[in-house]
Amino acid sequence: MKFLLDENFPRAATAFLEALGHRAFHLLDYEAQGVPDKSVIERARALDAVLLTTDKDFFHTVPFLVTRHPGIIVVSLRQPNRKAILTRLEWFLTSAPRPLAGETYMLRDTTYIVARKQRH
Repeated sequence: MKFLLDENFPRAATAFLEALGHRAFHLLDYEAQGVPDKSVIERARALDAVLLTTDKDFFHTVPFLVTRHPGIIVVSLRQPNRKAILTRLEWFLTSAPRPLAGETYMLRDTTYIVARKQRH
């Protein structure tokens, strides 16, 4: 699987994911800091990579504004630190439903939730 790490996601996740057999890219290697969310999603699309972020906007608003994306995983922990984020991510990747494309998940301390899509 391929992943794009948002600017707020620990760079250590790149090596961590690659050690698990995935490909990982960091947004700051492609874009300037502070680019709009739409540009982040466009970069994820261009790379065909699941977006990893700690920005809750990607859970609460982006899924309703963007109809097509490779998947979004928002890590939202009570006490986020690099180790906690990577541990939670590893748990999710070993237990997550497949495929991730088009879905938006928020990882919490003990569970995860899926963004509900709007009905047309």
